[in-house]
Parts: sequence; C-alpha cells; structure tokens
Amino acid sequence: MRIYLASRSPRRRELLTQIGIEFDTLLFRAGQRTDDEVDETPQPGESAIVYVERIARAKAEHGARLMITRRLLPRPILSADTTLEVDGRIIGKPRDADDAIAILESLSGRSHRVLTGVAVHDRGQTEYVLSSSEVRFRVLSGDEIRAYVATGEPMDKAGAYGIQGRAGLFVEYIAGSYTGIMGLPVCETGELLKRLGWRVL
Repeated sequence: MRIYLASRSPRRRELLTQIGIEFDTLLFRAGQRTDDEVDETPQPGESAIVYVERIARAKAEHGARLMITRRLLPRPILSADTTLEVDGRIIGKPRDADDAIAILESLSGRSHRVLTGVAVHDRGQTEYVLSSSEVRFRVLSGDEIRAYVATGEPMDKAGAYGIQGRAGLFVEYIAGSYTGIMGLPVCETGELLKRLGWRVL
C-alpha cells in the first residue's frame, strides 16, 4: 500500500509512519496558500465544519490534478485540514507573533473545539471523514504565552499551539482524538482507507 500525502505537515508524516502507511509527499507550488485551487480564506458565513471539509477536499482534489499533470503513478491522495472553533469563529494558523499571542490569550482558561477533516481521492471519487475534539486550557499568564510564542512552535499550527509539543503544559482536559488534535486522526484515517478497499493492517 502506498499513497500520496498532500501536506507539508511533519506531524502528519509522523502519524502515517506510526500506523505503517507508506507514502510519498505531493507538494504544491510554494505552499498550499499560494494555490488558487486551495483558497484557505474562510467564506462569509461559513461554519468551521463546512470550512474544514471544503479545504480538505480541495487539497485532495487539487493533488489528484497535479498527479495527472506531473504524470505520476496513480495512487490515492490523502489530505487533511485542521482548524479551531471558538465562539463560532474559525481560528487557523497565526499570521505573526502578535496574532499567535492574541489567539492564545483567547484560548486561556476555556474550552475550544479542534476539527480535523481528512479526505482521500482515489479513482475519481473523494471520501471524507471529520474528527471533532474538545480541548480545555488552564489559565495562562502573559509571560507564559510570550515565552511560548518566542520558541517559534506556534507559527505553523492551527490555533497557535501544538499539543504534542510544549503547549502540552497548557492542556488540562481533552475529549476526542489526540492524534486528531495533532493534525491527523489515525483511527478515522484508517477507517477511511478501508472504506476505499485498502488493507491497513
């Protein structure tokens, strides 16, 4: 079994390797946000659930088009997107350090929802699954937030934190999928691949 992973995320690469899925990384141009086919800008009135599905599917389907134009061996293409929802707002990756600080301040001492959508495109069809988890942060001091942002860890992560990194110190409760919060829910991903006829174990 071998697939294409349409993602630059090192966490997703690690998690696929963890469950024994062989893959090649299918890179977009300079980055996913520069491809018009994968516009990660939330649309007016778009809910977080609709948003994460739209982006995950767009990445998988754009990857399928690239596979054809680059004349690569036909294989399933897996993509994923992770976003946070707080008070109905979609929170993605921080634009800069000040934005990361503002995001973490908004998460301090309260719960938020982490949504990771996984899409697999294979032989003209796209299958999709959603992982939804709840995360609660303890109250964070301003010094803690600034020190964490200074490490650089939040800058490429939805919600400005990585639960598998130093931000694990902030988390007092989770309900759902730990790997989904990381960026690829391995249980749901395995079930999705099985639905497409692939043997995972």
